Amino acid sequence: MGMNKNTILGWATFIMLLMGFLLIGLGAFRYDDVAGWGFAAVGVGFLAISWVFNSLKGRL
Repeated sequence: MGMNKNTILGWATFIMLLMGFLLIGLGAFRYDDVAGWGFAAVGVGFLAISWVFNSLKGRL
């Protein structure tokens, strides 16, 4: 299975999206105190990084 740079960035984008939504879900539904805000903020950060990874596909 040959993986080039675009394939690797695609998988990294998918994994980061999955982790971002998972962390936001943990912050929203699992933790009701201040820790939930931290989980949600980190989840939004993961979504932002995955957006950057997605925009880099085809440019490197």
